[in-house]
Amino acid sequence: MIRHICMFKLNEENKEANIAEFCARAESLKAIPQIKKFEAVTNSKDTPDSNYEVSLIIDFDSVDDLNVYQAHPIHKEFGAFVGTIRKERACIDYEF
Repeated sequence: MIRHICMFKLNEENKEANIAEFCARAESLKAIPQIKKFEAVTNSKDTPDSNYEVSLIIDFDSVDDLNVYQAHPIHKEFGAFVGTIRKERACIDYEF
């Protein structure tokens, strides 16, 4: 199994609205059949401002399935949106 964790810091402008829209639009990713487990999460408001605001945590059976997800049109559309609201991204893909 592969776990894909992708975290984002968002632009300051309209941050709260963008967090909500990120989470709403992330739901579309669930339609990608290679996904075995999916979570879109937000940082706790009581934690440091230096933390990332939103994260995707997605499990796949294999790296091949992760690669199919990366190229899927739904993911590409979501990524295009995220590109308009993010200022930083960090990602890790690991076997478990």
